[in-house]
Amino acid sequence: MNNAVYHFKEPNNEPIHGYMPGSEERKKLEKELDRQSTEQIEIPLIIGGKEIRTGKIGKVIMPHDHDHVLATYHLATEKEVKSAIDAALKAKENWMNLSWIERSSIMFKAAELISKKYRLLLNAATMLGQGKNVFQAEIDAACEVIDYLRFNSYYVSQIYGEQPSSNFDNINRLEYRPLEGFIYTITPFNFTAIASNLNASVAVMGNTTVWKPATTSLLSSYYLMKIFQEAGLPDGIINFVPGSGSLISNVVLNHKDLAGIHFKGSTNTFKTLWKTTSENIGKYKSFPKLVGETGGKDFIFAHNTANPLELATAVVRGGFEYQGQKCSAASRTYIPKSIWEETKKYILKMVSEMKIGDVIDFDNFVNAVIDENSFDKIMSYINKAKNSSEAEILIGGEGDKSKGYFIKPTVILTSNPHFVTMEEEIFGPVMTIYVYEDSEFENTLKICDSTSPYALTGAIFSNDKFAMIQACRILRYSAGNFYINDKPSGAMIGQQPFGGSRASGTNDKAGSYLNLLRWTSPRTIKETLLPATDFRYPYMK
Repeated sequence: MNNAVYHFKEPNNEPIHGYMPGSEERKKLEKELDRQSTEQIEIPLIIGGKEIRTGKIGKVIMPHDHDHVLATYHLATEKEVKSAIDAALKAKENWMNLSWIERSSIMFKAAELISKKYRLLLNAATMLGQGKNVFQAEIDAACEVIDYLRFNSYYVSQIYGEQPSSNFDNINRLEYRPLEGFIYTITPFNFTAIASNLNASVAVMGNTTVWKPATTSLLSSYYLMKIFQEAGLPDGIINFVPGSGSLISNVVLNHKDLAGIHFKGSTNTFKTLWKTTSENIGKYKSFPKLVGETGGKDFIFAHNTANPLELATAVVRGGFEYQGQKCSAASRTYIPKSIWEETKKYILKMVSEMKIGDVIDFDNFVNAVIDENSFDKIMSYINKAKNSSEAEILIGGEGDKSKGYFIKPTVILTSNPHFVTMEEEIFGPVMTIYVYEDSEFENTLKICDSTSPYALTGAIFSNDKFAMIQACRILRYSAGNFYINDKPSGAMIGQQPFGGSRASGTNDKAGSYLNLLRWTSPRTIKETLLPATDFRYPYMK
């Protein structure tokens, strides 16, 4: 390669395919859904580029038909986890010394492969394996994965181009080293894009990873791994290790070369990881960097100037898209009494018109929740509302797990702003609404701020600019992503960097340069052109 100074230009967001009735793209996706539905694949571990089969087998099933097995997968033992760490450390030096442009070009190729060649494969795997409808899969498994890969390379251009000033007598440089050791990545079931980005964002900065994918998203995660390999990712850069989280973590968190953890999952799990690394701090070569995006109890707050139809649409979309299984999904709403009746009318009408069923029928807005544990947890909250004098179920409240894990979208009205479903994360299609007196706008904003330990996303609906700004100020620390007159979900790469604080994580903003900086250990290099030859300073002569 020549010595030209290259910069990746800021990309555009990947266009969303519509899959309209009768379109060729829809016919092709339906064909791919049929293909994946009628075959059963085997998912091995991939360590150092090699496929490994341990013989310890698990099953990947459809959430909407839990008797239908999509794949069998091999689980790691301690031996394979240690091998994955060794592979990551062995691959590190060559990878970190490769030009960042070459590392980025691999990510760009992966994005192109997904955009042009494997879009339908990933979408169908996400639909069948993770229970997403066609639109939710398209914006996640295709568009967001692609955007992360392209925008991260653009942000790397910006980061590497940021250099200190120099004087005539010295030259100052800033070297963005990867972290010393390997990174442990733990990815969730609900976003294929997060599974991709938690590894790719780390790798593009010159690091290598040991990847523990969620069991309930293994189908799409395995295909992602194969796509990275086809894009030219060298062996050992990302090591794909399905298996027990506790077993894998026990090995990884006790290794001296653990340099960081990139995590998306529950708050309690992240606290456990943080506690264990703290207890093991004397074992590590460096202080590990912990980056985590965890839970949320996301809110919509309405002022009495809000448009009831707009508000209702945000409540329904924000609460029930992907069955409420987004960390950004709205699950509590505060509505003033003066607009409640009209808003309620719209909400109940919309929910009553929602179709529920499997992902293969594109008319279904709501599909199955991810597994039986989730189903049981969500239904336990619904039952608490049914049995409380402080709550009333306005619509929904029913579930059926005989074939798939289906729960009807449920709207709860509560007289207590601190009712359990207003405070605790449910991660399902359950929206709780508290109606407040119009004169209590400011006090209710303060209740909203103090009700939940989380601070991920939130929204204000208002057509009064003063009220809007007042809400924005009082709710300053209530959400890392705050929306005005929009639902609190659907962050776009390059437009709304994502992350929250408090119990919602470290707020390191995936989808921006801020996250990438966490995976570097900068070194300042000063070169003095004419070194001193006398210990005395001029004022001493």
